Amino acid sequence: MTDQELEQILSDLESDRAERKASTVDGEKIRQAICAFANDLPNHRTAGVVFVGVHDDGSPSSLTVTDQILTSLANMRSDGNILPLPTMVVQKKELRGANVVVVIVEPADAPPVRLRGRVYVRVGPTCRVASAEEERRLAEKRRAKDQPFDLSPVPTATVADFDLDLFQRTYLRSAVAAEVLEQNQRSLDEQLTALRFLTVGDPARPTTVGILVVGSDPARFLPGAYIQFLRVEGCGLGDPIKDAKELTGPIPELLKALEETLRINISSTSDVVSGPAEVRVPDYPFAALWQLAVNAVLHRTYEGTNAPVRITWFDNRVEIQSPGGPFGQVTTRNFGQPGLADYRNPHLAEAMKNLGYVQRFGVGIQIARKELAANDNPELEFVVEASHVLAVIRRRA
Repeated sequence: MTDQELEQILSDLESDRAERKASTVDGEKIRQAICAFANDLPNHRTAGVVFVGVHDDGSPSSLTVTDQILTSLANMRSDGNILPLPTMVVQKKELRGANVVVVIVEPADAPPVRLRGRVYVRVGPTCRVASAEEERRLAEKRRAKDQPFDLSPVPTATVADFDLDLFQRTYLRSAVAAEVLEQNQRSLDEQLTALRFLTVGDPARPTTVGILVVGSDPARFLPGAYIQFLRVEGCGLGDPIKDAKELTGPIPELLKALEETLRINISSTSDVVSGPAEVRVPDYPFAALWQLAVNAVLHRTYEGTNAPVRITWFDNRVEIQSPGGPFGQVTTRNFGQPGLADYRNPHLAEAMKNLGYVQRFGVGIQIARKELAANDNPELEFVVEASHVLAVIRRRA
């Protein structure tokens, strides 16, 4: 977007494509505007802009634009409050002779977009929570082309292949604000559609993310949708196998089984030297293994492969292999760099955030590295190929 276009939008005080803020003090209002522009209820099919550093009349507020302000605004994209992740750019610009920050928000391919479980839309120069009818209109806007695989329909599945009790009891309450659920008298199919678990149209079909998250048997339709766990007595695959199991089921059940398996296999030793009291020290910090395993489930490819996520537990290391190599802006060269993330399965990421398995986006590897260092484990290693990513976690000496 050129400076001339930005000036024009800034000057139009009645525009529903512009939000003006004198500072970043009211961050919640800025998030609401980002959510509303991503939903693009008026169907402009072009970006909306949040101007930070200007008054309501468009005049500069003399805001000092710092790196901290730019970073805090950029973090609104990936802090997990707005889902699915909006497409936005944060820039420092000189407009009307003063420095301002512009947050340019593109319309979402798969609305509705939610801020903490609420759908915001733009009505004139204001933001408001969408009505049930407005949510329905947003769902109908989804583009059929260029959608990620996790939104693709599963042709042979029907609503009968959902665990509807799991959806209503667990997922619906975590994804949608309580007061919204009380006010919206929508049918079950409409709720499934609004949350992207069911396609728009006739006949409506379960989506890939719907089957993964609340499907009764995800592996029936997505053969690689499970975790293969192997415990080896030794340091090579040719050594005796101590335990082997397949962790299956929809994401809540799959990750519950994963947590239990990781905790059972972690061993602890007693440290009576470092301090006056005995301390139990694990050979692997649970938080590091958990972050890397959840990342493998989230970032793997579910398209065109029957390969599961593989966790192989040797005597001296744990290997976690995820099908599918780096995606988007993440490459084999920059993989693992702090703050760098992209999402092959953005709507699965949204679902896992709603369920509480992901707290913030793009920090899993950094958390794992921090936990390993605090536990005196060797440094985390990665083998990054076009077809898979392998994380190697070595045992504490």
